[in-house]
Amino acid sequence: MSMMKFLLNYGVDLLSFIGMTMLMIPFIISIIIPFVTFIAIIFVYNKMISDNEVTVMAASGLSPKQLARPALSLAIILMILHFILNVWIVPQSQSLFYATQWNLRYGLAHLKLQESAFTKLADGLVVYVDKVSGHDLSQLMLSDMRDEASPVTIFAEKGKLVSTERGLSIVMSNGSLQTKGETLTTGTFDTFDMDLNVEDKDGENSFRVRRVPTGLLLRSVLDSPSEKQHKMVLAELSTRFFGPIMNLILAALCATILLKSSLLRRRASLAPALAVAAMAVVMSLYMSTSNMISSLTEFILLLLAILVTLGGILLVLFKK
Repeated sequence: MSMMKFLLNYGVDLLSFIGMTMLMIPFIISIIIPFVTFIAIIFVYNKMISDNEVTVMAASGLSPKQLARPALSLAIILMILHFILNVWIVPQSQSLFYATQWNLRYGLAHLKLQESAFTKLADGLVVYVDKVSGHDLSQLMLSDMRDEASPVTIFAEKGKLVSTERGLSIVMSNGSLQTKGETLTTGTFDTFDMDLNVEDKDGENSFRVRRVPTGLLLRSVLDSPSEKQHKMVLAELSTRFFGPIMNLILAALCATILLKSSLLRRRASLAPALAVAAMAVVMSLYMSTSNMISSLTEFILLLLAILVTLGGILLVLFKK
């Protein structure tokens, strides 16, 4: 919904919108990989159990470890791919996504002003242009009501949209200016450079951990300027490094519950529901804990908890 709102509000063309959507795909995949792994394993193994294939293979001498090997092999492959996504691909794609989004919102590309029409550049900032030729404007009127205590109205014969280090500006010539504060002030000018300041100050300039390269993120753990940013860095690092391990944990958990229930013939029909409930609990605990990390000690403790959990599940699975 937010992407569609972005498309409509900023007049982004379809190709640019599709390009931005493609840049979000690696991030989306990195989120759903553990769940896709779990769903694939529970579907295949539950089907095999329903068809008594697992019972037959177990009767022929295959151990739970051998029966679970395909699931664990798949999880290891996806864990490696997930790790590559989290550490390298997602930060690069997110950096490009936010840079592209900012340019489309606040760069010259998005300001496709219509001739003889009022264009809203931001809340309280409206411009009317008689003729448009690229970034050159003729007979323009600009109304800036963002400061209600001091609204400004500008008329100019010519103008030009320019991008500077300060942001987006309109350079106007041969015009007049009217501002209303406690008193009404009017004046004329030969040249007037007005910063539009249409940027989202919480957007481009904010610290978005998802787009920070992993190497830089590791270094920032030691020199984060604020406690809030320090927590954000640790939470992001836990997502990048520990998230892939969840593929293996969920695969082992699913295989353990399904295979043990089938081989022991105890409430095997309830095994899929039990596996789903266990997955929900494990993922909820992991996600909530990783978001509450506030120190390196807690970061290391979370890693140990994940490894102990994985080891415990594998011990139960491989136990004859």
